[in-house]
Amino acid sequence: MVTILATVFAALAALLHVYIFVMESVQWTQPRVWKRFGVADQQAADTTKPMAYNQGFYNLFLAIGAILGIVLFFAGGPDTVADVAGRTLVLFSLGSMLAASLVLLTSGARYLRPALVQGTLPLIGFVLFVFA
Repeated sequence: MVTILATVFAALAALLHVYIFVMESVQWTQPRVWKRFGVADQQAADTTKPMAYNQGFYNLFLAIGAILGIVLFFAGGPDTVADVAGRTLVLFSLGSMLAASLVLLTSGARYLRPALVQGTLPLIGFVLFVFA
């Protein structure tokens, strides 16, 4: 049961980070997106587009790492190379997502909600994967 819950939370964290990738790297200059990120106006969104594009890909790579880790984890039997590699990759990816949310929190109190959104699923998934 713990393994299933760990997988669900890890997969949800990955999906959230794919969504963040889409917002940052694909939809950044759309007003509904840049307003969500607290960008002042269209000119600022256009100016920060290269930074957001780059940042979005970091989120995508973490999501890919988590998904690949889940696949490897289930591809191998207990204590196989695939099991250990998959578990390690999931924990690294989720830990990086969680660390990024903590860094976001250090940017100021107004980032508490986004940090919680970005970090809660990875935190739960990480803890559950440790015990899976």
